[in-house]
Amino acid sequence: MLKLLLVVANKEDYSGFATELVKQKDVDLLWADSGEKALDMVSAGPVDLVITDEKLIDMNGLEFALRLLSVNPMVNCSAVSSLDAKEFHDKSEGLGLMSQLPPRPGAGDALELLAKLKKLKNLTECSALNSK
Repeated sequence: MLKLLLVVANKEDYSGFATELVKQKDVDLLWADSGEKALDMVSAGPVDLVITDEKLIDMNGLEFALRLLSVNPMVNCSAVSSLDAKEFHDKSEGLGLMSQLPPRPGAGDALELLAKLKKLKNLTECSALNSK
């Protein structure tokens, strides 16, 4: 079971995205409406992927990603951003973000993100098994 944490101030903007995620039998979707609440949730237990909106009620998405690194540098994170790809790369470099999502991501974005996460988790699990 994959545990995903969606950090957004406005759930309605993510209804199609979230609906597609919860349709998947292997996904447990959690919600947080602020960066602080999400950081507390990640501190309390393991999360496979954190997805942050561009603007939260208490910080922006890239600030959240930076703070997330100090809580758990191994957690996967994706960020919604309206920046073009180069500017996003420049501003997010070093934050360990798995991917950039478009504003108001939809069902297709959810499936693509899950495929990336599953591929990454499979590679991680395979390399952990090979090192034993």
